Amino acid sequence: MRLRQIAFAARDLAATRRQLQQLFTLDDPYRDPGVGKFGLDNAVFVFGDQFIEIVSPVADGTTGGRHLQRRGDSGYMLLLQTDDLARERERFRTLGVREVWSAQHDDVAAVHLHPKDLGGAIVSVDHPLPAAAWRWGGPQWRMQQGARAAQRIVGVTLEADDPRAMAGRWAQVFGLDAPQHRDGAFVLALRDGELGFVQSGGRGEGIAAFRLRVAEPAQVLARARELALPADGPDVMLMGTRLELLGLQAGLQAPT
Repeated sequence: MRLRQIAFAARDLAATRRQLQQLFTLDDPYRDPGVGKFGLDNAVFVFGDQFIEIVSPVADGTTGGRHLQRRGDSGYMLLLQTDDLARERERFRTLGVREVWSAQHDDVAAVHLHPKDLGGAIVSVDHPLPAAAWRWGGPQWRMQQGARAAQRIVGVTLEADDPRAMAGRWAQVFGLDAPQHRDGAFVLALRDGELGFVQSGGRGEGIAAFRLRVAEPAQVLARARELALPADGPDVMLMGTRLELLGLQAGLQAPT
């Protein structure tokens, strides 16, 4: 399992899209018409060989709209890449994990899992062919250039009422090694990244932070100040979510 895409939910897509693009000097995003079936509009940015998405409801009664009512602008969804979706789906069925949506294309197969069977976030599990492909980034997406090609999404922190139990459930569902307790968090190892589970706060269960390796963390922080985004040390708050910034050579930090 590898983190391939993360998603925020936001009420004002245009404003948050501009903030995210300026913060990380990203190329123009792809607008995926396929999310209209979920009552959403979106913007998908290339980040290294991964992707950062913002979704915003354009219809009433959507899952995204209910999420915004509950947590406000915030982290919303994870897309995990696998090399064998049939294997994963068999395990999901064995564990009673429901699928709420599935797709089969020549270049990717994907399923969305019922969040009540996991807790913490909506998760899609995707098997692209070839492995480097990613339909959801648009037909013309390209790796970023120069040092930005090495940028990566390397961690997600989720708040849980019972972080030990949620971490254990995610480990079981995704076939991961048992969680390790480290500095107050229960941590699951992924390929080139990790998931951390911590005690929930006032907003309840959900995504609290994304951890990003960036080419120029000092410049990102400077742009955050220009955009009047709250910053605390190496962290920036955007769309109700803490962005923990690491340099390209920095080791992983414990989730907080």
